[in-house]
Amino acid sequence: HTAYRRQRQMCIRDRNNHVIDEFDEIHIKALIQAIESSDICIFYQTTDLIYRWAKNVPDFLSKKWQANCRDNDFLNADIAERLETKKLQVLATGECTTTEVSFEEQDKHVWYKFSIDAYKDKQGKIIGLIMTGVNVSEIKQREQVLKVLLRELSHRSKNLLAIIQSIASQTARFSDTISMFLKKFQGRIQSLSHSQDLITNSNWSGASFHELIRLQTSLYLGTESARFTIVGDNPYLFPNAALHVGLAIHELLINSLSFGAMAQEKGTVAVSCNKQVDPNNEVVVAISWNEKFDPAGILPEDPKSCFGSAVLEKIVPASLSGSAVYHIDNYGVLYIIKMPQSQFEFR
Repeated sequence: HTAYRRQRQMCIRDRNNHVIDEFDEIHIKALIQAIESSDICIFYQTTDLIYRWAKNVPDFLSKKWQANCRDNDFLNADIAERLETKKLQVLATGECTTTEVSFEEQDKHVWYKFSIDAYKDKQGKIIGLIMTGVNVSEIKQREQVLKVLLRELSHRSKNLLAIIQSIASQTARFSDTISMFLKKFQGRIQSLSHSQDLITNSNWSGASFHELIRLQTSLYLGTESARFTIVGDNPYLFPNAALHVGLAIHELLINSLSFGAMAQEKGTVAVSCNKQVDPNNEVVVAISWNEKFDPAGILPEDPKSCFGSAVLEKIVPASLSGSAVYHIDNYGVLYIIKMPQSQFEFR
């Protein structure tokens, strides 16, 4: 038995006929085990591009791969040509190169990053090629998700900038002084900021209607909140709808605090939301702001000749592909906006 062990140690040799001791053999076995339990595969080819051996070949390739085959024996023509071009380049220069390849497996894409390197003898002569493949599918999926998110962020940023630009121009048009402009503009930007916080916290999915109303009014009502009610359905508004509905609510609330119901002791505001079916048999939601106040209250001579009218009657409904009704008289304010199902959902 002792003689057999001695002979076994002496017969463990590498491809250049160098003796490998038992310690090196343990290292090799450990490396092979690590490779087999990972998403790494290794292929060895001679300089004539014929495969001699491979380790940990992916299942979807192992069905066709075998020793003494070539790339086009188990890969489609495009991938085989691409890899062979890279390998000829390595044989010519002796420098390592990398490439990423996408395989189709059961209606999904599997990405591998291949590193192709020259295998040389002690004299530096290239005697083969080692191709190492690493499964990078998860990285590719994360990259694709990141690209989608960046495109979405760019799109939303442009929309938000367009809204801000509109707010700035309309506020300036109906402001007599710089101080008046700054006060109105800052309030409207703050309204957008609150709505955007809700959208961001929901991973850009949107915000519930009731939560949006409570957020927009919480900073202004204080102890007067008992005269402000929210009733009806609670649809989940998509981001575009959340921003514009929040802006409309802010505008209505500021007007009410200035010369409407919330500027009086007994005035009331009721906000409601109801799902309806329009004449085209399409599902819509109707958001209603119903404000009641004392007719002795002081209204501007032309209460609609302000930015609030432009926001409520034009900007908001147009942005939501909906319609709006805005009515003011000495007894109250009624604002109703209807939006299509593309702007909301019920959860």
